[in-house]
Amino acid sequence: MKVGIIGSGGREHAICQSLKISNKFTEIFCFPGNAGTSRLAQNINIDLNDFERIKNYILEKKIDLIIIGPEKPLVNGLVDYLEKFKIKVFGPNKIASQLEGSKIFTKELCQKYKIPTANFRICKNKFDAKEFLENTNYPIVVKADNLASGKGVYICENKTEALNAVKEIFDGKFGKANKLLIEEFLKGEEMSFFTIHDGQIFKNFGTAQDHKRVLEGDKGKNTGGMGAYSPSRLINKELENKILKKIIHPTLIGLEELGCKYRGFLYAGLMIVKNEPYLIEYNVRMGDPECQTILPKLKSDIGEIFLACCNQKLDETNIEWFDKKSLCVVVCSKGYPENFKKNIEIFNLDKIKLNKNDYLFHAGTEVNNGKIFAIGGRVLNFVTLSDNFKSAKNIIYKNLNDLNWTGGFYRKDIGFKVIE
Repeated sequence: MKVGIIGSGGREHAICQSLKISNKFTEIFCFPGNAGTSRLAQNINIDLNDFERIKNYILEKKIDLIIIGPEKPLVNGLVDYLEKFKIKVFGPNKIASQLEGSKIFTKELCQKYKIPTANFRICKNKFDAKEFLENTNYPIVVKADNLASGKGVYICENKTEALNAVKEIFDGKFGKANKLLIEEFLKGEEMSFFTIHDGQIFKNFGTAQDHKRVLEGDKGKNTGGMGAYSPSRLINKELENKILKKIIHPTLIGLEELGCKYRGFLYAGLMIVKNEPYLIEYNVRMGDPECQTILPKLKSDIGEIFLACCNQKLDETNIEWFDKKSLCVVVCSKGYPENFKKNIEIFNLDKIKLNKNDYLFHAGTEVNNGKIFAIGGRVLNFVTLSDNFKSAKNIIYKNLNDLNWTGGFYRKDIGFKVIE
């Protein structure tokens, strides 16, 4: 069988790596992929907005299954489009993808189905937002309604910061904005909770904690993710049952009433307050870098799992995991998440000696004349499995020292809450 992966990030490289060791597929195609996937698959340079060209290539090459990694093609309806041509796709359809495509859609779903979440206000313009911010308590959270690559969330300590966030969003920093969301600030600890769905049933797919802020100590601007660890230190059986009962099940009921069966990964971004879960946001795909952190722990064949989801046979499939801790550190181009230089050559990659529990996933990279260049904000992902987080961290930072890439930077405190 042949499989195609849509996307070019670290998540897609991790999926590609897992599919490479699957016994289900003989050929892998990545649209468009990166320097890392080019060693495992055939990279296809097609614009991800050009649904027709993607469809034509899939049909021409007789690709049996398509895995969609990033959120934008899902929100734009690539699943619906490909399915019209009888192409087998893993990922949620356009209606279900509104869980990520519109934070207001999700908030209104929470309100209707009594899903625990932060109190919120929907604002339709700057004046409406300003009026509300005059008489609110701080800190407060201001969110862009639409997709913002993980950067459209502002935690504001005072009115000045909140008004600046409102101005940036309505001025179009993340695309045209007709509305924005203002939320109460919940004081607790974040957790990422993953499930995988076949349209009939779902199974748990691990937990993680990522580090969104660019600077050590969880300070600075929001990013797409500077690193992660798995499992979350917060997870326990009682909490897991609460998440499923209060959040995941009501969400699926809400989607069903919209005539929608959910298929694909579902990522619940949660705030845990005194062992009680509150939904912060949904993502309709695996997280990045959580995917790179979780997938190396998977003992089962990922290809079998994807096919089972597409054939509504997930109940017949076991999902087994290695009993290991996993840590991931992301290397970014200097200047990220603001302006960063592109086309910077990465040296010393051949000096990195990876053992069987070590992984190096590419993100914003490309190959040019045999050399590897950084072309994105987040560039490389170093991952290690170990019996404990501390030894995983030591191995990763040794590998980062061996890389010694002067064009990039990384946080030196990933996992600080679980490492003494």
